[in-house]
Amino acid sequence: MRSGVIAQKVGMTRVFTDAGEHVPVTVLKVDSCQVVAHRTKDKNGYTALQLGVGKAKVKNVSAAERGRFAVAKVEPKRKLAEFRVTDDAVIPVGAEITADHFIPGQFVDVTGTTTGKGFAGGMKRWNFSGLRASHGVSISHRAIGSTGGRQDPGKTFKNKKMAGHLGVERVTTQNLRVVQTDPERGLILIEGAVPGVAGGWIYVRDAVKRKLPAEVPMPGKFRGPANDAAPAEAAAPAPEENA
Repeated sequence: MRSGVIAQKVGMTRVFTDAGEHVPVTVLKVDSCQVVAHRTKDKNGYTALQLGVGKAKVKNVSAAERGRFAVAKVEPKRKLAEFRVTDDAVIPVGAEITADHFIPGQFVDVTGTTTGKGFAGGMKRWNFSGLRASHGVSISHRAIGSTGGRQDPGKTFKNKKMAGHLGVERVTTQNLRVVQTDPERGLILIEGAVPGVAGGWIYVRDAVKRKLPAEVPMPGKFRGPANDAAPAEAAAPAPEENA
């Protein structure tokens, strides 16, 4: 199981295939997504990578957090998230994961916070049909109707679908196809809509319900520190010349 990435939603556009068909895509930008820390089974009970993205103002970072970033030799990050990985997919601390971590054609799961819509009625929030347009209904055409029983039980049960706050929820959309990647600009184009507003943070990981293509890089595509680079062998001393 590989690590995911933290991306920022840019917006939606469309791309054209060789056959002339247009595909609606959501553009995600991966910029300075670095590994900040490791979580190990010996110390934490599980294996994971802590990633950071975005540049945070130093005044908004606590002294303890600044110390953690200093140990990792990484600038303070604005957003942090953990991704569970297997032992063979650990990326070194300080490495920056690039957009070609995913390949075109593979499927991914994306997680984001939905757009806030404030207080919404039952028709908008729960897709209720509303009351009748005539036959005695006056003014209350968008009302939700009855919310409880008669004398027995004589109350409205908890969790009844009613008007209320809509949006600002953590939502995961599964099995979205990666259409294109642009490593130079750090862009990932994903087919379809992605939850969240433009500028919001999106978590992208390999789809759990689809088989991972054999062409994907393992443990991932990144630049920076190499994985356990072997120390260079000491050069043999040059023979001394006889005077």
